[in-house]
Amino acid sequence: MIDAMAAEWWKLRSVRSTFALLATVAVFTLLCVVWSLYAAHYWDGLSAARRAKFRVAPPEQPLSIALPVCAVVLGALPLTSEYASGMIRTSLAAVPRRRTLFAAKAVVPGAAMLVAALVSLAAGVLAGRAAVDGRPLRAFDAPLADHVPYVLAMAAATAAITLVTFGLAAVLRSTAGTITAGMAVLFVVPPVANFLPGRWGERVWSVLPASLPGQIAAAPGTSPGRDGLPPLASALLLAAYTAVALGVGARVFEKRDA
Repeated sequence: MIDAMAAEWWKLRSVRSTFALLATVAVFTLLCVVWSLYAAHYWDGLSAARRAKFRVAPPEQPLSIALPVCAVVLGALPLTSEYASGMIRTSLAAVPRRRTLFAAKAVVPGAAMLVAALVSLAAGVLAGRAAVDGRPLRAFDAPLADHVPYVLAMAAATAAITLVTFGLAAVLRSTAGTITAGMAVLFVVPPVANFLPGRWGERVWSVLPASLPGQIAAAPGTSPGRDGLPPLASALLLAAYTAVALGVGARVFEKRDA
């Protein structure tokens, strides 16, 4: 298993797509600074009355959009790229135990996105706080300890989205199909759920993967904005999505021909 993970890590860091995704995360980390500077500049131009009512998104807001997208792409590529090129046959010849190979291919991108999310979110929070320079902006001036739950929730959700997409990739075997399906679940289904009648929209929204991180831990100075699941239930549901996707993907990967 260790050798298989080492091989997958070598593959992951030897392709340009990985560095492109990391560069995207770095750019959006810089956008956190830009967003924070804009919020500080806007605050300076407000009257005292408007400052009392002013609400602003947290410094890590740009990353909350970029990280799920990068997670979907990185989760899809380890399997679908090898199926497209035929490299999967070589991988299976080197590691005949399919469960071992599947686990190694899942762990490496999941761990990579977890570390990238933790580092970028922490950098975004610290840089944002430095950019506002002590201005009493909600979501910026909260103690650092208040940011920790949200950062951990976002990082865990990023890793979970990577693993869920990886499981989906084992079923679809198509880069375009997997990425399209992942993006649809994250960015298309939630707005559509709002059109459901009665409280069904609220119920469907609360169980979607994109809604779970904010229900596990809201960013300081903000709230989920609507009724949702309790934090523990949200965390368990996110874990269940990951387990089901990986379980189905592993089963398909084990039984299908290469």
